[in-house]
Amino acid sequence: MIVDASASTRRHQALAQSKGLLAALFDQAYRQRARLALLTASGRTPQWQRHGLKASAALQPWLQALGAGGGTPLIAALEQARHWLQARQRAHPEELLRCLVFTDGRLQHGNAVQPMPCATLLVDMELAPVRLGRAQRLAEQLQADYQHVQQFKVMD
Repeated sequence: MIVDASASTRRHQALAQSKGLLAALFDQAYRQRARLALLTASGRTPQWQRHGLKASAALQPWLQALGAGGGTPLIAALEQARHWLQARQRAHPEELLRCLVFTDGRLQHGNAVQPMPCATLLVDMELAPVRLGRAQRLAEQLQADYQHVQQFKVMD
């Protein structure tokens, strides 16, 4: 899971709305005893929060404290996640891997990105009255499924 927590996600309460969805996803992962890798993209460099550990209640305080600020190192986060997923796939070929990317798509660079090595869903956090559609274009580059945060439903 990659969470864009850059300054632009403060606009129109985008990160706040996404945090509610993330809390539900963490709860679902805990009930399913799923393993999570969690990477935040804000500031200058992405930061790993978890590396393939079982989901636990310890994620909730981290989520409550998550704030937005700084730049958008999302391209670097995608690259780090891609390498981690490839290594995980080699080490645990029996695992079903999925990647969720939460972003408003407001990247500093227009660099092309490579698809992730597993099924990917990009959740568009943009809530501005006039949407730029950058997250949808990023989803196309990633060959990812696309959903807007306002239409996303957590399935059990």
